[in-house]
Parts: sequence; C-alpha cells; structure tokens
Amino acid sequence: MCLSIPGKITEINGKDVIVDYNTEKRKAKTLLNVEIGDYVIINGGLIIEKIPKEDAIQALKITQCNQN
Repeated sequence: MCLSIPGKITEINGKDVIVDYNTEKRKAKTLLNVEIGDYVIINGGLIIEKIPKEDAIQALKITQCNQN
C-alpha cells in the first residue's frame, strides 16, 4: 500500500504545476481545476485529488509527529 502526503500548489503554467512539500518541490500535471494555494495528492506525476486545506493540515501534522 502506498500512502501519499498532501502538497501545496505554488506555481501553475497551463497543465503543469509545482507542488511544494516543504522538503522538496515536484512537478506534476493536472486535469483538475486547481489554483495556487490548493492542497493536492499526486500519483505518478499526475494530480489525482484536490483536498480541503483543513484535511491537508491535519495529515501534515500527523506525518510530522511520526518523523520525530
């Protein structure tokens, strides 16, 4: 099973986006209607889901606790 961590969109250029994970930035493609500041899940270089900010922050808090 593969778990994904949400990242925040920081740049959009057509269908290409940059997603910031705080530790790194990744390029991805999107077929969804997204905006800068949205939190997303990426799989295989493609945005597969846009998630609510509150859910993303909760997930990020949980993953940060598990890294310590």
